[in-house]
Amino acid sequence: MPNFKTQLLILILVLVPIVALSEPEAVEALLRRLDSKRSPASVQEAAAKAVLKRLLPTHVDSFDFKIFSKEACGGQSCFLLNNNNLSSRQGPEIQIKGTTAVEIASGLHWYLKYWCGAHVSWDKTGGVQVVSIPKPGSLPRVRDEGLKIQRPIPWNYYQNVVTSSYSFVWWDWERWQKEIDWMALQGINLPLAFTGQESIWQKVFMDFNISKEDLNDFFGGPAFLAWARMGNLHAWGGPLSQNWLDQQLVLQKQILTRMLELGMTPVLPSFSGNVPAALKKIYPSANITRLGDWNTVNGDPRWCCTYLLDPSDTLFVEIGTAFIRRQVEEYGDVTDIYNCDTFNENSPPTNDPAYISSLGAAVYKAMSKGDKDAVWLMQGWLFYSDSSFWKPPQMKALLHSVPFGKMIVLDLFADVKPIWRTSSQFYGTPYIWCLLHNFGGNIEMYGILDAVSSGPVDARTSENSTMVGVGMCMEGIEHNPVIYELTSEMAFRSEKVQVQDWLKTYSRRRYGKTVHQVEAAWEILHHTIYNCTDGIADHNTDFIVKFPDWDPSSNPISNITKQNQMQMLLALDRKRRVLLQETSAHLPQAHLWYSTQEVVNALRLFLDGGNDLSGSLTYRYDLVDLTRQVLSKLANQVYVDAVTAYQGRDVKAYSLHSRNFVQLIKDIDVLLASDDNFLLGTWLESAKKLAANPTERSMSGMQEHR
Repeated sequence: MPNFKTQLLILILVLVPIVALSEPEAVEALLRRLDSKRSPASVQEAAAKAVLKRLLPTHVDSFDFKIFSKEACGGQSCFLLNNNNLSSRQGPEIQIKGTTAVEIASGLHWYLKYWCGAHVSWDKTGGVQVVSIPKPGSLPRVRDEGLKIQRPIPWNYYQNVVTSSYSFVWWDWERWQKEIDWMALQGINLPLAFTGQESIWQKVFMDFNISKEDLNDFFGGPAFLAWARMGNLHAWGGPLSQNWLDQQLVLQKQILTRMLELGMTPVLPSFSGNVPAALKKIYPSANITRLGDWNTVNGDPRWCCTYLLDPSDTLFVEIGTAFIRRQVEEYGDVTDIYNCDTFNENSPPTNDPAYISSLGAAVYKAMSKGDKDAVWLMQGWLFYSDSSFWKPPQMKALLHSVPFGKMIVLDLFADVKPIWRTSSQFYGTPYIWCLLHNFGGNIEMYGILDAVSSGPVDARTSENSTMVGVGMCMEGIEHNPVIYELTSEMAFRSEKVQVQDWLKTYSRRRYGKTVHQVEAAWEILHHTIYNCTDGIADHNTDFIVKFPDWDPSSNPISNITKQNQMQMLLALDRKRRVLLQETSAHLPQAHLWYSTQEVVNALRLFLDGGNDLSGSLTYRYDLVDLTRQVLSKLANQVYVDAVTAYQGRDVKAYSLHSRNFVQLIKDIDVLLASDDNFLLGTWLESAKKLAANPTERSMSGMQEHR
């Protein structure tokens, strides 16, 4: 129950008047503040030109870039494409104007896609296809009156708080530069910027008399930082070397500088209450609770069961304020938007709305004391993952605990389970429609293209909509490029996309030419692999990627009791990890949402079109990925056949299916070795590359194999 300190805080919050703004007024006020922080036009124009030079160095002089004011776009963000009037064949052919460098880069990408038939994706998913772009002096002209594309909503958000561990923990500046270029071309203007925060935390906690040795027990190792930051574990994979901390801070400053040059608004971290164990000894009267095991590291106290400082404690505001101010000191006044997820997979101790409101107010107070214009960006995952706790009174208490316009919610799983529909638009709180799509960085072809093409439009045009952006929040990146290209476009589209028509142009752009067999294959993939409407979060439960932990020896299903099995299932479900389902026949079932025979037909069409695309890296990636998908699903059936034979004591059939299953694993391994984008070695080498000495190199090896 709330104590006297909490009740006093509630009373203060009630007595302090809050000037209420309407949703549009609050968002407009925030946008004006953020616009005032942007780099000068000349800096942004140069940054956009640099993106072009890295992407298409042969055409640097073919384009003219100009920043212009929002007033020319009716007060909104937009880009304009126009022909340059040339008296000769010399000079720029196409002029692109934008309200920021991101808009210019988006305009460039739009032109290259829809006039030149080019394609841009991550290097790991085939990279860029630019052979279709005509030579300088021969670029296609746009229509005489030009083209204006205006954003229907202000923001295009990017990243998940765990992407740092699943995908880019070992990135250097060269790789980050490519990613930021990709962001700009996709129109992303609100990216998460979490790199290097441990260096900031080291300085902050040392100001609270916590030693570097104590922090060695607090920070996770590089590959596990995401979960250490969220308070799921501590020390696992550590300690972090001082070189790592210093190196990551330098990298973060490079990242922020480039984001700002391009006119992006970075989202910085804030304090969620996760603290070192030593703080409890230094401040024995502080309201610090030791959390339970998050189903990690076998409940070993050396790594599990972290400490949470209650937001109602005055020390929470002190630490949170110090962290924001230290970031401003290190980076400058670069943003007003800060991420915090205090209650993500960690329910408050009581469901009392007044108490929840006080906690939310305290979290925001810690931000706003450090930055008076702070806006809290919160993942809305908790409202889905812990829906039994977050009923309407509790949701309203948290969402309305801060002044209106000072919170933005990420509707994190809107592509499958949109919360805006069941919460009256988050009870009036501005939110961003987000695609989650990927869990755990797993590699599987999956998605819901129709939901992507319609979901953001439905949300934006719904009655009393408070939607302010489109976002991509995949846990891992560098896969399924078709999903992310369409999602990025939806930040610029006012109407729904006809997916089948869009896929035909996508196929031509991605491979650089029209190949009818491949177009027919994509038509099949649209209504099979990319039409998962069963509502199940995709975690790739294919048997070849699971640990061999199922006992097929008749009944019971395993040596685990049914009661314990159900407890494990519920515990893991709370952590978003899907167990193998069991049928009435006690056979494991992997996630399958489409006809495998239809996808085999799509693969045949892909192969038939290969003669025309033999030199295409994008085609090679998609062919390898689709073949891997087909073989993985075949392996699922072969595995079940082996189990059935085992249970039926059919030795001959069991031997045959077992050999076939093992052979499929070997076949997939050989297949993936044909494309270095699927190799483990690239991950291992990137880790070693960051090591500054033999000790760190040895530590990176430990990180890789844990």
